[in-house]
Amino acid sequence: MFFGAAQVKKRYVSFYLMPVYAFPDLLKGISPALKKRMQGKACFNFTTIDDEMLAELAALTAKGFARYEKEGFV
Repeated sequence: MFFGAAQVKKRYVSFYLMPVYAFPDLLKGISPALKKRMQGKACFNFTTIDDEMLAELAALTAKGFARYEKEGFV
C-alpha cells in the first residue's frame, strides 16, 4: 500500500500523502495555510520552509499512519 513520497522539482518540493486521499476526513481541521498548499487530493507543494506548516504536516502524516495501521494497511 502506497503511503507517501517527496519529490524535489526545479522550483518546489511536492509531498504526497495518500492517507488523506483514502480518508479525506483526515483533512478536517487543517489550517487554511496548509490547505492552500494542496494540489489535488493528496499533494502538498512547498516553495519555502515554514516551520509551523511543516509541524502541522508532520502531525497529519502521523495521523495518516495511525489510520493506515487501524485499517490494517501497514
